[in-house]
Amino acid sequence: MLDIFSYEFMQTAFIVGILIAIIIPMIGVVVVLRHLSMMGDSLSHVSLAGVAAGLIGGINPVLGAVLAAIAGALCIEVIRKKIPDFSEVSIAIVSATGVGLAGVLSGFVNKSADFNAFLFGSIVAISDQEFYAVIGLAVVIILVFALFWREFELLAFDEKLARLSGVPVSLINFILTILIALAVAISSRAVGALIVSGIMVVPVVNGILVAKGYKQTVIFSVIFALTSTVIALYASFYFNLKPGGTIILISVAILIISYIVTYFLNRAKSKR
Repeated sequence: MLDIFSYEFMQTAFIVGILIAIIIPMIGVVVVLRHLSMMGDSLSHVSLAGVAAGLIGGINPVLGAVLAAIAGALCIEVIRKKIPDFSEVSIAIVSATGVGLAGVLSGFVNKSADFNAFLFGSIVAISDQEFYAVIGLAVVIILVFALFWREFELLAFDEKLARLSGVPVSLINFILTILIALAVAISSRAVGALIVSGIMVVPVVNGILVAKGYKQTVIFSVIFALTSTVIALYASFYFNLKPGGTIILISVAILIISYIVTYFLNRAKSKR
């Protein structure tokens, strides 16, 4: 089982995978509890437009993805404030714009293989530059999330209550928006832009299913994501599978198992 770590690219894949499995569901808890589950999907589409623009302009496509995702996230917040009664529309608008831009710009990319690598990810082909970028941004995201733990918790459950509790809601919303954009953008290279939203939602749903309270939900969500990622990396190495898609399938399988186990445990308790 340890033979896999004799390969440097797999060592890199495990480090990147573990970091992503921590930051994505961690932020995903706040996103899901605020009923913004599709935000990750929307920003992943926008990040693809940034990837294409980066490849066309000759800049690092990861940087292009980060800038595009941040711009998309800020647009979502602006539209949400303009039409608060239909806030979910903002996600659909930005998502459609991202898909449209990605579709048009991809036609001007000389090496389609480079662009396609961001669709489903290539965690075993991370460059040194991308590797250090993931580590740096992941550390920043974890530190900021820990620093504003209480504010994110209040915001996740009730924005009005958070405001009454003295939380600077506008500032915290802005910080959260930037964190989501950064997490989605840096993860798109490793697990794929079409996959990252699933990692943001499925482990969190699993966490909500078995946890009690906000803190436990964050912890369990990360544990489920880590479990899926580690199993998927082993499976991708030994069975020649795509890591990104394998992570999602294993996450869903664990969710189904958790649901079945929880159902029978609750049923047994109710009979006592």
